Amino acid sequence: MKLQLALDLVNIPDGITLVKEVEPYVDIVEIGTPIVINEGLHAVKAMKEAFPHLEVLADLKIMDAGGYEIMKAAEAGADLVTVLGAANDMTIKGAVEEAKKQNKKILVDMINVADLEKRAREVDALGVDYICVHTGYDQQAAGENPFEDLQTIKRAVTHAKTAIAGGIKLETLSEVIKANPDLVIVGGGITGAADKAAVASEIQRLIKQG
Repeated sequence: MKLQLALDLVNIPDGITLVKEVEPYVDIVEIGTPIVINEGLHAVKAMKEAFPHLEVLADLKIMDAGGYEIMKAAEAGADLVTVLGAANDMTIKGAVEEAKKQNKKILVDMINVADLEKRAREVDALGVDYICVHTGYDQQAAGENPFEDLQTIKRAVTHAKTAIAGGIKLETLSEVIKANPDLVIVGGGITGAADKAAVASEIQRLIKQG
């Protein structure tokens, strides 16, 4: 089980400072969609240059032109890139083909997919690396969480690894660990903590012991 730190609401210098605090305890740093919108792929490049030993995920949420957008993210140094599960199969196929060429990985974000089990099977067959259940900010505000969705995905998937995102924090981590995903994505649960290093260290310890 790996730990991914999601950075959403910071600029590049603040993001780098934040990652320095938790660097020993995270496996992947996510440049979230808001940062990509605000700063562009320069944010991915800056993070990879600052932490070459960490994997960097570009949360592009690709919906079209899969191959081209993967190529541009790879040029910026991204190790993983997100594509939406709601995208057309041709878009996901194009993304997977380009990712294989570039030796990068695809994480499919299943946010707002209506029939999770059916779509997870379809996406799994397209050769993606990770399939992620994701309860978005707006859904979290309405009290939803991704734990049941993860079980649904795990039943459907035979090749891809599974990931979980959406409001995960130390207090809810035991539920996540029970569900046993391959990748745990935590944003505000770490970035909003007073002692970020202590929280990240504890989350990493708990997911490693499983």
